[in-house]
Amino acid sequence: MNDVEAHLLIVDDDERIRQLLCRFLSRAGFYVTGARDAGQARRLLAGLDFDMIVLDVMMPGEDGVSLTRELRVSRDVPILLLTAKGETADRIEGLEAGADDYLAKPFEPKELLLRINAILRRVPHEVEPSDGPKFLQLGGVRYDISRGEMWQDGQLVRLTTTEAQLMRIFAGQVGEPVSRAKLIEDLGRTGPDGESAQDRAVDVQITRLRRKIEADPKQPRYLQTVRGAGYVLTSD
Repeated sequence: MNDVEAHLLIVDDDERIRQLLCRFLSRAGFYVTGARDAGQARRLLAGLDFDMIVLDVMMPGEDGVSLTRELRVSRDVPILLLTAKGETADRIEGLEAGADDYLAKPFEPKELLLRINAILRRVPHEVEPSDGPKFLQLGGVRYDISRGEMWQDGQLVRLTTTEAQLMRIFAGQVGEPVSRAKLIEDLGRTGPDGESAQDRAVDVQITRLRRKIEADPKQPRYLQTVRGAGYVLTSD
């Protein structure tokens, strides 16, 4: 999918900001629909398919983090959170809820566009067959490398866009450590937030992925931390 063919849902209770974002992203070539709150967003999602949701955190009534957490139960659509909060812990809460990325207000429109395009490039897609293994067995979890799908006990495991991209990265380097810096670069997370914040964001995504792979995420067997080197994925 070409980035500019994507349909975006912009959810922000501030009408001025919502309209500005819709106009800017429309001029950038996206199809854009706006929603004023979580309730209207749900009604739109019930009848339309979106390629990505840009969601404000601070809204009256149900906030963006709560909506993200609810959507993640049944949907894997990419979610970018917009937050006015400056504390790293608040942004991490959004990632733990299932967001793919966050952007702190105020931000430059071009930065938003870069983040959107980076996330859309991570949308799962089938890869060309290779001479290597087609599947990875991770205990009771089976990962289809070519299709980017994870299965457990005959059930498809729902992966967010970022989790799917992490699996593609690790599956391409099974048994080899991948540094945080490499993960940040491949996930398109380079930005103004600072190295420690980016490292923490990646750690949160790894923690979420472990919950879907490991029998005991606190003592990982397959997705392990390599001190001073990053992370490594091993298989049976």
